[in-house]
Amino acid sequence: MLIQINTDKNITVHEDYNAKLTTLLSDEFQRYSSHITRLELHLSNENGPKKGFNDKRCALEFRLAGHKPQAVSDLGDTYDLAVKGAIHKMKAMLDTTLAKM
Repeated sequence: MLIQINTDKNITVHEDYNAKLTTLLSDEFQRYSSHITRLELHLSNENGPKKGFNDKRCALEFRLAGHKPQAVSDLGDTYDLAVKGAIHKMKAMLDTTLAKM
């Protein structure tokens, strides 16, 4: 499973946070790793440099072997909350998708 972290122009992700996110995704999706070929995390700030409520966005895109990419997203006050919400949604989508297969 290839894991890729992407950000918009308003965000600078340090190596430590990038490693933390990669480890988190690897751990959270360990049981799906035989099905997922690629997992991309996209972080963005909906308001740019301005402050706002629930303006941090995390989008997770995954590709199952032999299928088209699918994506989920979530908003939060912090990037960590947005990432956790997107992970929760993605697990639900994966369970449903794999059950249908």
